[in-house]
Amino acid sequence: MGPRQHTRPEGHPSPPPPFWEAFGCVLYYATRAEMVPGRREDTALLYRLDNPKAAAPLFAGWEETMLWSCLSGVMGEIYAAAPEAPSSAAAALGDFFFFAGEADRELVVGLPPCRQRDYRILVPQNEAWAGMIEDCWGNRARRRLRYAVKKEPGAFDRAGLAAAVATLPRGFLLRPLDEELYHRCGAIPWCRDWVAQYPSYPLYRRYGLGVVVLRQGEPVAGASSYSGWPGGIEVEIDTREDCRRQGLAYAAGAALILACLERGWYPSWDAHNPESAALAEKLGYHISHRYLVYEAEGPAPAMEG
Repeated sequence: MGPRQHTRPEGHPSPPPPFWEAFGCVLYYATRAEMVPGRREDTALLYRLDNPKAAAPLFAGWEETMLWSCLSGVMGEIYAAAPEAPSSAAAALGDFFFFAGEADRELVVGLPPCRQRDYRILVPQNEAWAGMIEDCWGNRARRRLRYAVKKEPGAFDRAGLAAAVATLPRGFLLRPLDEELYHRCGAIPWCRDWVAQYPSYPLYRRYGLGVVVLRQGEPVAGASSYSGWPGGIEVEIDTREDCRRQGLAYAAGAALILACLERGWYPSWDAHNPESAALAEKLGYHISHRYLVYEAEGPAPAMEG
């Protein structure tokens, strides 16, 4: 999303830039539900910060690598209701929206469209944000608990991980996620999250990393980066439904962790359920704590007039 470009006859001076550009941001009008856009009462005036670090103090101490991706400008976006020194902000990356600072209704109901229009994972920084989400979204936002995993760069046993890779069953092949697999996996619904946040292969090659398990040349499992930031990735592991319970995720996860360590990257893990948490621990991670998220479905709710 960026400012529109207009052609101007030669010799005509360009007008001064809009005031918000001086603050390093772009105006964004978030349309409410299915209402007609363009009417101020139907929209929330938000700003997409072109300088995401302006919101960094609001997210301080939050050890979430998707936030680091947004704040570093690698991927994702930061939205705020004020263009300069915002008191609240929302970080958006893929299906995830993280809310920080003072609880602000306008941010909760004015979410920009996400990759899957009718599905979002809303992550409140505190109880005030949680209450705001429940108040605005009602029963369309279901409470869920995820598992935060400790960031411990020195915790991995390389020999143990190599042994895990060797457990890959016969008939399967591990292959790095190269340009061909980048395009193939991006077109397969069950595994597109391995590359979905990377709009081009050069960006994936720079900030992403992955391995794919093949059977007869077809992807059946793999581990890749849901997102990336300078210094690491957020791990995404998936197995095709008919190939589960065979240890493929275990072998692929170990291979990806080793590949990250070889590059000097940190392979961050965030578990969405107990099974994911158990796999993380098997690979050498340690669970930190559970935390609350909301899985929200449907369009963003209308703002109260």
